Amino acid sequence: MSNLISQSVPLGMITLRAKPDCAGLDGAIMAATGCARPNQRQINQSGGQAAGWMSPDEYLLIVTDVGAALAAIDKGLVGQHYLAVDVSDARAVFDIAGKGASVLAKLSPIDFDRLGPQELRRTRAAQVAVAVWSTGVDSYRLICFRSVADYVMGLLRHSAATDLV
Repeated sequence: MSNLISQSVPLGMITLRAKPDCAGLDGAIMAATGCARPNQRQINQSGGQAAGWMSPDEYLLIVTDVGAALAAIDKGLVGQHYLAVDVSDARAVFDIAGKGASVLAKLSPIDFDRLGPQELRRTRAAQVAVAVWSTGVDSYRLICFRSVADYVMGLLRHSAATDLV
């Protein structure tokens, strides 16, 4: 069962903090990711890049070139109050395929039967902060802090192993 779970290669990730009415925000997110600004609890994906809603003033941008994306944000938000930080090294990424919903449901208070195809959820796995979204039929991507990556991998493997019982 452990073959259902893999730790993904590191992704380029930017945390972007800006008020939703910040002038140029939509264009900056589009320029950085090729994706429209996401609505609440949504992730928009295009060509390996993504823009996810994390809170009313926070977005997670997944990009192929962090430097170019940060430059695009700086250009699009010149003169505005915002914060854009490269968090690529601070995050770990896991892909859960096959019986992803049953593996994750044991760890998170999410109703996976109702999780929409572009819905991003900030939640927890056991007591660890994570973000989760669907990547296909019963397949999910999970992001957590790198400092707890080994713990999260153990949780995921244990949860997957108990599906065999």
